[in-house]
Amino acid sequence: MKVGIDARGAVKYRGTGIGTYTHQLIRHLKALEGEEYRLFWPGEEYRGLDLAGDEAFQLLELHRERYWEEVFIPHSLVRENIDIYHVPQNGLGLPKGKPCRYVVTIHDLIPYIFPETVGKGYLKEFLEQMPHIVEQADNIITVSNSSKDDLINLLDVPEDKISVIYEAPEPYYRPLPKEEAMTFVRENYGISNPFILYLGGFSPRKNLRVLINAYREIIANLDQPVELVMVGRESKEQKDAQMLAELTNLKRPVLWPGYVPTHQLPYFYNAAEVFVYPSLYEGFGLPPLEAMACGTPTVTTGVSSIPEVVGDAAVLVNPHDHLQLAQEIGRVLSNREMAHQYRIKGLARAARFNWLDTARATADVYRQVRAQ
Repeated sequence: MKVGIDARGAVKYRGTGIGTYTHQLIRHLKALEGEEYRLFWPGEEYRGLDLAGDEAFQLLELHRERYWEEVFIPHSLVRENIDIYHVPQNGLGLPKGKPCRYVVTIHDLIPYIFPETVGKGYLKEFLEQMPHIVEQADNIITVSNSSKDDLINLLDVPEDKISVIYEAPEPYYRPLPKEEAMTFVRENYGISNPFILYLGGFSPRKNLRVLINAYREIIANLDQPVELVMVGRESKEQKDAQMLAELTNLKRPVLWPGYVPTHQLPYFYNAAEVFVYPSLYEGFGLPPLEAMACGTPTVTTGVSSIPEVVGDAAVLVNPHDHLQLAQEIGRVLSNREMAHQYRIKGLARAARFNWLDTARATADVYRQVRAQ
């Protein structure tokens, strides 16, 4: 069986959940035997390149990608006798025709559930394409039972057309010596005090107003200095969050180290006293699992897919209650035994998820679709 995969997200969206998913899925699928994989992305002369490394990707300008999606890919699927074509980025860019069988991964339905939190261009593209995507797909992979329920309830997708396959933390998220991690963030980012960590984007869906208000309560009730560190690249949404922090009556400023390369994030997780993720909605929610894989006590919210992913290995709170969030963060900061227990439970929980299992389950879906 010959499987074609739209591999653009592996680099184009690197650092996001979809980028991580595409990158790790491809690497682990290619470690399995039994199928032939052909990776597609627009590059010099529209060549199909093997995944030799990130440097192999040469993405085209946006206006040329339309030709790639509408002309090059459909012709290539026929010319190369592709049996199944898999589009991992929510199915966006799926060819209009049906030259072979289709598998798509739909991570979430954020544009339907929180339309005000996504860009207008993406919202328009998503809402226009999604009915075609779910109709044309022979199987829809999604990353949680929560997202499966959304597909059934919001788009009326038949349950037997959906496969739930979990994501996993990337292998370099692992425990590091605390002193080594603290030395790294101090020498490279100037962070020297104990800190609460947030990373995961600055969309309103991430609910950072509640986190900032919770931080105000925490620093009013703790004797020792503790910083709030919010990691992420500069953007309008990041500046909005920064302005909110500046307007809030905080005794200590929030620290904004900016964009941190993916391979450096384990140092931040390991240096942090607690990782906090106050999101209102996730299709899966990789950051809490990454934190737990590093042995970092985690406080997050009991909504959407998050309880399904973290189980009892993280503290769950009401995303709308900043006082409860402050109380639970404060408990982790002040109670060493509690923090230790969540480190142990987090490591055990994160170990249940790995990309090789994800790849094997995905290959099973390809075989099932081929046999239909």
